[in-house]
Amino acid sequence: MKDKIFKSILKLDHWLEKNNYKAYDPFDGLDSKLLRPLTLNNKFLRIALQQGIRRFPINLRPFVGIEKNHSSKGMGFIARAYIRLNKASGKEEYAQKAKFCLDWLIDNQSQGYSGACWGNHFDYQSRVFYLPKGVPTIVWVSLIGYAFLDAYEHFNDTKYLKIAESACEHISKDLARYQDGEDICISYIPIDNKQVHNANTLGASFLARIYKHNGNEKYYELAEKAINYTVKCQRENHSWYYGEASNLHWVDNFHTAYVLDSIKYYITATGDGRHQEKMEKGFGYWKDSFFLDDGTPKYYDFKTFPLDIQCASQAIDTLVFFSDYDPAALELAKKVANWTIDNMQDGSGYYYFRKYNKWLVNKTPTLHWGQATMFCALSGLYQRLTGFQDNV
Repeated sequence: MKDKIFKSILKLDHWLEKNNYKAYDPFDGLDSKLLRPLTLNNKFLRIALQQGIRRFPINLRPFVGIEKNHSSKGMGFIARAYIRLNKASGKEEYAQKAKFCLDWLIDNQSQGYSGACWGNHFDYQSRVFYLPKGVPTIVWVSLIGYAFLDAYEHFNDTKYLKIAESACEHISKDLARYQDGEDICISYIPIDNKQVHNANTLGASFLARIYKHNGNEKYYELAEKAINYTVKCQRENHSWYYGEASNLHWVDNFHTAYVLDSIKYYITATGDGRHQEKMEKGFGYWKDSFFLDDGTPKYYDFKTFPLDIQCASQAIDTLVFFSDYDPAALELAKKVANWTIDNMQDGSGYYYFRKYNKWLVNKTPTLHWGQATMFCALSGLYQRLTGFQDNV
């Protein structure tokens, strides 16, 4: 299994380099030079275009003027993958590739904010907000911030810690907060106050990881209140809705995994174990609800399809992360990886976006959603199988 995983990693690495770390994004439909003018700046027409491009089983982007591009979140995941490969193999080439990705991120920050931050390379319309190109999200900032913290902890170069600390300033100063008694939910975006659990906890976990290094109490207090908010919103079956607003009441695989990772990062970084039991119950619910016996990662707990590459990649990463707590998690991670390599990897090396059923497959090469996240997850699993486990 270890050899199979490494061969998959090498094929994917070759594909990424061959394509200059560029590909598409599931939500880049508004970049269409041909069709965007037809939306007439209307919210619902923007959603229709974006979702139509995303859901169509054949990749329409080359025909409607959407070009392959770099992704800031993608480069963050790729940097983390190379750091993990450097740890596992000791090969200097992986260290140099990681530093290349991190330098790209330093050079491609969003401007006009209180600290380092990153956003989409395209305009994005959700059901609840419109996000222009370049406006940062706490999800992007936190996950990219993880890459800089990983780099600091591995390479011991303080320039990476400074970038991570700067990103925390953005989170603490530029984002609104929803107050719920003593607890808070950090806004997803800086241009409105939007509450989403995985975004809130990712930000909190990143602040907690920084606190571990610099002892900044301001970051700890914000992280504690944010984690408290999401933990108390845990449902009776130990799951979490995507968000508490009535139009955000769904539970899916990879967003649940983000919340679990974040709580674990917070507990490990701060030593605050009050939420350990709820985290463990949440992990048990997730592990029992989102996988078939052969490792197939379901999107929702109540149905199998669509089979989405993001569910596979985040599942592998979270299962590896929790394998110190639950040894069975590592075996499940290997099953998920085996299924994904066999069913979702193209012969050229990249991973397909989504399977709608047994026969209908969307083979679009997406970057952050697929290539970067799978590269990071498989590298983490490979690192774990070589016997090297991070002490986070």
